[in-house]
Amino acid sequence: MKNEFTLAFNEVIEEKQLGREVILKALESAMVSAYRRAVNASNAQHVESKVDTETGKVTIYAEKEVVESVQETTTEVTLEDARLVNPEAQLGDMVIVESTPKDFGRVAAQTARQVIQQRIRDAERQAQLDFYMKQMGEIVSGVVQAVGAQGLTIGLEMKAEGSMPRKELIPGERPRIHERVRALVAEVKDNPRGPQIILSRTHRNFLRRLLENEVPEIYHGVVEIRSIAREPGERAKVAVSATQPGIDPVGACVGIRGVRIQAIVRELHDEKIDVIEWNSDQAAFIAKAISPARVNGVYLNDRNAGGKTATVVVPEDQLSLAIGRDGQNARLAAKLTGWRIDIKSLPEAAADVLNRLQKDEELVSVAQQEADVMAKVEEYLARKAEGRPLAPEEYELLVRFVDRVERRSSARPAVEKAVVAEIENIRALIPADAFELSILDSGLPEHVAYILQEAGFSTLGEMAVQMKIRPDDILRLNGIGPRALQEINNMVAALDERKAGEIAAAEEAAKVATEVEPVPTEPVLTEATPEVAETTEPIEIAAPVEEIEPVVAEATPVVTEPAVAVDAEAEEEEIPFDKLFELRTAITTPVASDEEEEEEDDASGKDKKKGKKKKKHVQVEYDPEKDQTIVLRKHRREGEDWDWDS
Repeated sequence: MKNEFTLAFNEVIEEKQLGREVILKALESAMVSAYRRAVNASNAQHVESKVDTETGKVTIYAEKEVVESVQETTTEVTLEDARLVNPEAQLGDMVIVESTPKDFGRVAAQTARQVIQQRIRDAERQAQLDFYMKQMGEIVSGVVQAVGAQGLTIGLEMKAEGSMPRKELIPGERPRIHERVRALVAEVKDNPRGPQIILSRTHRNFLRRLLENEVPEIYHGVVEIRSIAREPGERAKVAVSATQPGIDPVGACVGIRGVRIQAIVRELHDEKIDVIEWNSDQAAFIAKAISPARVNGVYLNDRNAGGKTATVVVPEDQLSLAIGRDGQNARLAAKLTGWRIDIKSLPEAAADVLNRLQKDEELVSVAQQEADVMAKVEEYLARKAEGRPLAPEEYELLVRFVDRVERRSSARPAVEKAVVAEIENIRALIPADAFELSILDSGLPEHVAYILQEAGFSTLGEMAVQMKIRPDDILRLNGIGPRALQEINNMVAALDERKAGEIAAAEEAAKVATEVEPVPTEPVLTEATPEVAETTEPIEIAAPVEEIEPVVAEATPVVTEPAVAVDAEAEEEEIPFDKLFELRTAITTPVASDEEEEEEDDASGKDKKKGKKKKKHVQVEYDPEKDQTIVLRKHRREGEDWDWDS
């Protein structure tokens, strides 16, 4: 049967929900402290303790000096006792020997109780801290233990306590003691008295986690939450998009007859939630964000020095609905889209456009094209000012007029080219992914991030560009003080360090690539062959036949190889005399010989270049009196027929 120590040891492990090693280490540390206090040992002396969990026996080991005669038993030991532990011990050496006092068990139990409890409390706090650090940004459930002027105290798992300040409570909520509530773990801080866990029900991520719990499509990634804007207890807007075709993201979030969204509304103390579909077209997205108001047109200006601005034109009867109570709808739309939104009624927008056309020199050409329409617009606005109604087709004319002028004016740059070039150069000094990271997810304090988003800075990169161009504009924002500005400067400095690291890595990679790449060798030029050399010479184009002077053949007859062949053949066949005239007739037919042309070209020396050869007309005749074959060449003179020369 197990002894009392083992049972108590296991009971502590079960009650505190701590590891066996943690409790054992706390016990050993407590025993060391009890020994030091019992014998008045110095903190410089090395002391160890061993606890047998089966029997509960405690053994103390202390470091002592080897001496001949012991004067102080707490720090000295004889040579004989030392050699029982270490046979090679010598005088003056330091050895660790057992030093457990005789009555140490009862004394240690009384002295070490507080130390053991303190060690266990420290281990509990560390375990709580580790557990809730992993729960950051998640929803936890707890029981209200106390309600005070500063907020609520909520009991959580692992015997931890969380605090919910009044500002983190949804306005209108009145939690009571012993009531179970759900909240988001917004912040966890380490404190000597225990981990400080801050809970929130007003954080926008609380709504995000509720949607993930209620909508399976969001939990599994079929529907994605793009952005959330929320005013706790009043209204919230959620932009969602589908990651797969054929999925209705808004319908998935609302559920059949609104059962899914109604469960979230009840949890948020009847907070109204608008679920809209996200659109990559910013103008269409802003138009949906202004819902339930109808929109006539949205005109974007992302080159404005004060930030990205969107001008929204709505019908006159929709102006109050678009702005919302105390501007709530417009504020939420601005937070949701990341644009500064300027809402105007149709008559007001038409009057502003008309005034710009009359005064802006850069819109002179547009004013000339819209001269006829401007006269009608002035008439309609005058009638509207007098309180007289306008026909639907007249309202339609105003809508088309404002749309045409706004689109043409937004096409021209809103700032000078030099400013645009400066902005582009600064953007190149900031990491590219900073322009994709939302300002709300940048790591800045939440209130600072919301202030920057309302000012028109939707991404971390846009805020960094503004800090490099005109940091005073950010300091002028309401709610931005020196401490908040210091946080922003630290964030910008971190971006600069990361960009410098990227540039250095790119340069190193380019250097390595240059060293590895083989150097191309120049081609070896060899002496050209005669054929190549001949082709490299300029080629003369032969003149037309009519422009070439006729070549007169020499008087001496030329005996060609074909003629000799004919004579030899005649001798071999022994042609009779009366057949010679028939042979002459057969031979006198014009013959063009390539060999004769080549020999003639070589003799004349005038056609050495490679080109088109001139065709020559030759006639061969046999003279029986001289017993020779005569070659006649045919020449042509200007204005005359062909004649024959021998």
